[in-house]
Amino acid sequence: MTSPFFTHLECTRTGTRYDRDGLHNLSDVGAPLFARYDFTAASATVTRNDLSRRREGGMWRYREVMPLRPGDATITLEEGSTPLRSCPRLANSLDLQQLWIKDESTNPTGSFKARGLSAAVTAAAARGATKLAIPTAGNAGGALAAYAAAAGLESYVFMPADTPQAFQLEVISCGGHLELVDGLISDCGRIVGERKQEEGWFDVSTLKEPYRVEGKKTMGYEMAEQFGWRLPDVVIYPTGGGTGLIGMWKAFEEMERLGWLEPGQRPRMVSVQASGCAPIVRAFDAGDETAAAWEDAQTCASGLRVPGAVGDFLMLRALRESQGTAVAVEDEELIADSHELARLTGIFPAPEGGATLSALRRLRDSGWVADDDRVVLFNTGSGTKYLEALAPQTP
Repeated sequence: MTSPFFTHLECTRTGTRYDRDGLHNLSDVGAPLFARYDFTAASATVTRNDLSRRREGGMWRYREVMPLRPGDATITLEEGSTPLRSCPRLANSLDLQQLWIKDESTNPTGSFKARGLSAAVTAAAARGATKLAIPTAGNAGGALAAYAAAAGLESYVFMPADTPQAFQLEVISCGGHLELVDGLISDCGRIVGERKQEEGWFDVSTLKEPYRVEGKKTMGYEMAEQFGWRLPDVVIYPTGGGTGLIGMWKAFEEMERLGWLEPGQRPRMVSVQASGCAPIVRAFDAGDETAAAWEDAQTCASGLRVPGAVGDFLMLRALRESQGTAVAVEDEELIADSHELARLTGIFPAPEGGATLSALRRLRDSGWVADDDRVVLFNTGSGTKYLEALAPQTP
């Protein structure tokens, strides 16, 4: 399973080309790199109808637009092909006509991070890396440990010391080297950056290598295919590092170039953050092109506790190009809505998933989301990993 259409990497700020064969982190100007493809050749080779006839599931079924060179072997646990569930009871509670949840909790490691780490470990292993390191708020660390185990590579995971225990145990059980850090994910990232050269680690931090975003973009491909190639009006997405939002926006552009989507049909994208850590919301509201780091970041939704993101300008660009918006919600709201979402849909979400419902309430109250808008909420992980946060709090 290879892609003859993966041509090169490209700096997202300058457009400078980089070869596809080396182990790359950021570009020379410190910006993320994107994988690029020959869409003219790809569109002449595969069509939407060809996809519908494919028997294989999972994210690698979109192989023509995945960063695979001849001879590369995929490191997969059968991630992707997650359900897009219609939620009529939840829709009725909000006076909405059409509401869906894209439920990423059904991925092998219980979250959307499986997609990105499958792609990143596939690329790193194919290019000779043997030791992979990652700073994480939780789910990404467990996913790296799992995919590194599948590939026979070593993983080194740095996470805040107050990360829920389920994430810690997942890393340890999969054979990862876990180091707990008194601080935030930004402190974990600093440690990886300081030690990676001496230790011989390849850094697979969010958007600091080119391929996690390629795995995440497949959420956009799946959603389009599941909707019969007519995208929804609004996508509400919980945003920490923002790779999923950035990846889906990249996917929509790619599908237009392939002729799989009509131009002008992309959804309005909504970034949801916690009020205790909302750098993207603050920057969006201020009209800024980048987001200053958030001081003293605090939230019970571990995946949203990301004070600064290397892809901030890409997130803000996607929000504005889509005529979208950014919303901050309180911890009390997102926890209550995690339980409400479960009660009305049967999906037990991560707190980040609950935050999307809280944001939708705000957008309904303001009129930004209309009665007849077709809306998709993204639940990015399973509530079973967040029992400490979701359990009733005693006074």
